[in-house]
Amino acid sequence: MKSKYSFAHASQLGNQRSCQRLNQRSKQQGLVMVFALLVLVSLTVLGIASVSSGLLQNKMAVSLQTQTLAFDAAEAAIAGVVFESEDSTVISDLVMIDPLTQARQNDALDMQNEALRCQDNESWINRRVTSGGLSIGAQHLEQGHYDTSPAIDSWSRTAYVREQACLGSSNVISGSHITCHVFVIKGCGQMEGSRSIVANSLTAAVLAPASQ
Repeated sequence: MKSKYSFAHASQLGNQRSCQRLNQRSKQQGLVMVFALLVLVSLTVLGIASVSSGLLQNKMAVSLQTQTLAFDAAEAAIAGVVFESEDSTVISDLVMIDPLTQARQNDALDMQNEALRCQDNESWINRRVTSGGLSIGAQHLEQGHYDTSPAIDSWSRTAYVREQACLGSSNVISGSHITCHVFVIKGCGQMEGSRSIVANSLTAAVLAPASQ
């Protein structure tokens, strides 16, 4: 009986040890699974962050390109006004009027209470620059895109501001009833489909006979 008891007791201890080993293995496997899940979640989060960062950088690059192209169009619009105002063919023509002369005939812009806005096409003198470029002996009023790929519009608003003594002028000019007529030229550029308008301004002073 004693040997049988010893054998049964040893068998019971062996079963307990086997169960303990199984429990330890199960715990180890569970920890490995949890660790693997944590690693997977971390990689997923990093992947999402990387994609989001890439999309943001791409959007910023596209926005910067749009702003640059629109600014070039605004600069071209200012250059168009200067070009036409210096065109001797337009100046000497009895029918065509250059934008500065046309603006001088309008009411002056009150810089304290008014703004020269790109969206206002009724109060000020308007010109456009298209993909056809600038032409001698022409008023640039035709419709069309400044560039077609992508489609960008280029236009200007010109306003007369005031008449003043010319700074740094000689006594000969000062005594000959010649004054400086000051104008503001605003160039505007906008890519088709974009809500934002990029603008730049130029203040120009032209020697001309005094109004009084």
